[in-house]
Amino acid sequence: MEVSTVQQVNPGDIKHKKRKKGYKQPWVLHFMVLPAAILVFIFSYIPMTGIIMAFQDYKPALGVSESPWVGLKHFRYMWENDYFLQITWNTLFFACSKIIMNLIIPFIFALLLNEVRKMGLKRSIQTLVYLPHFLSWVTLSGILIDMLAQTGLVNQFLTAVFGIKPIFFLGDGSWFRFTIIFSDVWKEFGFNMIIFLAALAGINPSLYEAAEVDGAGRWKQTMYITIPSLIPIAIVITTLALGNVLNANFDQVFNLYSPLIYQQGDIIDTFVYREGLLSGQFSFATAVNLFKSMISLILIVISYRLAYRFAGYRIF
Repeated sequence: MEVSTVQQVNPGDIKHKKRKKGYKQPWVLHFMVLPAAILVFIFSYIPMTGIIMAFQDYKPALGVSESPWVGLKHFRYMWENDYFLQITWNTLFFACSKIIMNLIIPFIFALLLNEVRKMGLKRSIQTLVYLPHFLSWVTLSGILIDMLAQTGLVNQFLTAVFGIKPIFFLGDGSWFRFTIIFSDVWKEFGFNMIIFLAALAGINPSLYEAAEVDGAGRWKQTMYITIPSLIPIAIVITTLALGNVLNANFDQVFNLYSPLIYQQGDIIDTFVYREGLLSGQFSFATAVNLFKSMISLILIVISYRLAYRFAGYRIF
C-alpha cells in the first residue's frame, strides 16, 4: 500500500511570490519613467531643503547656512495665533464644501443626462457644462467680478425681477463663501460628471434587459442598477479627495478675495503668500506651509488606504 505525501504550502509564500512577480516589469518601462523621475527629483525634492527655514530666523542676507536656529518657535507662534485657527477653519470649510458639492451635483447630473435619448442634445449639454473646466481662474475671476458687482448683470437681474437690493457678493463674508463654493462647482462639475458617465457606460446592458423583463421601470432600474453601480466610483472620488482637504484652491480665492473679507475668506495658501512674499516673514510662512504639507501627506496615505479597502482601488 502506497502512502502519498502531500506537501503543505505556506499561504505567505504564495503571497510573497505573487508580490515579487508583480514587481518584475520590463526594463523599458522603467527607462520610460526615468526622465519624469529625474525632473520630479530636481524640481520637487531638491528644493525641499528650504524647509530648514521653518526652524530658523531666516535672514536673506545671511542665507540658510548662517541664519540663527530657533527650533519650534514659529510653530508655537502659529498655534498661539487665533487668526491661524480662523484661516484653518476657512480652509476646511471651503475644501469640505467643495468636495461634497462636487460629488453630489455631478452624480445627479450624470443620472439625468444618462436618461437623455437624443445623442446630439446629450453631447451638446455635456460640452457646455464641461467647457468652464478649460478656463483659468484668472479669466473666470474677471468674468465673475464684472457679473457679481453691485451694478453687474446678476444684481441688475435680481433688482429688476425680484426687487431685491444689490448684493455685495464679493465684499460680504457670508455671500463670499457662497460665491466661492458655487463658482467652483460651476467650473468643475462638468469634468467630474464625465467620470460618472464613464462608469455608467461600463454597466452591463444585460442587467437593464433583465430588469425590464421583470417589469422594472426606469425609476427602479435607476435605483437598483444604476446608482449601486456608481457607488464604487463615488467612494474612490470621495476618498481620494480627502488628500486635498487643506487645499481650498489658491488661484480661485486669491483672484476673488479682498481685505474686506479676510476674516471669512482667507485660507492657508493666501495667508502664506501674504506673510512670506509680501511681509517678508519667510520662516513663519515656511512653518505654516510645512505643517499643511505634513497633514496633507498623512491624509493622502489614509485616503489611498480607504479607497483600496472600500472600492478595491490602488495605484501601487
